[in-house]
Amino acid sequence: MTRFGIIGTGRITRRLVADLQSTDTVTVTAIASRQKERADWFASQYGIAAAVEGYEQLLQRDDVDAVYVSLPPSLHAQWCIAAARAKKTILCEKPLAISGDEAEQIARVCAEEGVRWLDATAYFHHRRTVEMRDIVRRGELGQLGHISAAVSFYRPFQAGEHRLDKSLGGGCLLDLGWYAVSLACIMAQSAPTRVFADHTVTENDVPIRTVGTLWFADNITASLSVGYDTATRKWFEVAGSEASLICDDFTRPWLERPTRFWIHDAKGSVTANEIADRQEPRMIETLIGDQPLDEYNQLSVTTQRVLEQLDRSANSGQPVMMSETDTTFSP
Repeated sequence: MTRFGIIGTGRITRRLVADLQSTDTVTVTAIASRQKERADWFASQYGIAAAVEGYEQLLQRDDVDAVYVSLPPSLHAQWCIAAARAKKTILCEKPLAISGDEAEQIARVCAEEGVRWLDATAYFHHRRTVEMRDIVRRGELGQLGHISAAVSFYRPFQAGEHRLDKSLGGGCLLDLGWYAVSLACIMAQSAPTRVFADHTVTENDVPIRTVGTLWFADNITASLSVGYDTATRKWFEVAGSEASLICDDFTRPWLERPTRFWIHDAKGSVTANEIADRQEPRMIETLIGDQPLDEYNQLSVTTQRVLEQLDRSANSGQPVMMSETDTTFSP
């Protein structure tokens, strides 16, 4: 039985705690907040035995084998590294960090300490994602040409929302861009060589809408649109010379609908595919299992690097070339 401790009591924590508690061989033994009263409330609401004041105190507990880090992005590196030094398995909410260097540091310390880790991007682990990726890799779409991805939701935000605070790692690029960029890298089977943030709308000095272009080897391109000012979108299309693959809910399946995707061929024929799965429990099982995590970890660091360069491009108004240190993802 793997005993999880929860670091942070944000809104997204509530959903994943239920997934942890419903996963065989996992139990949630403790939750930590900076305020004891908040930890007490959360523990009582979700049946967690121990409420802890302070994140370091949770890392020192003997009844915690693994941690879920659910804090604002600006705190991820600090507490992932502390957890690794404490020899705790790590599940970190996305984005992994707020810079490529921080992401590399997390990966390096985890390697030094022999600690398993994943970022909590659950769609990676859904059986549907694996099948869609394999369709592309098997060449069933023909020669791959272009990838499009759009991820958005429309405000309002809660008071004190970290997504609108630059100092906490806010903005749609780090948040929703994580999904679009990682998807493009998975389907292109590599990291991009060049990126360009074509258009950005800002508010409170953070991006609330970003449109971008990625260039990969073999003349593969990708376009992305992410933002907080349009209706909920979570779709992508992978276009090849013979067919296109389309999914309209890749980040998290629509409730009460089949988990699906479509193949559109050049003659107008459409084939629907359904693959049911529970992505969060599968992600947790992958983390606590014994399969290698190198590909997931490389994808996390590469996604962080690409987002960093897209932000640099948005600030300069110019395309940015990716360096060799930015392109570690090679499945």
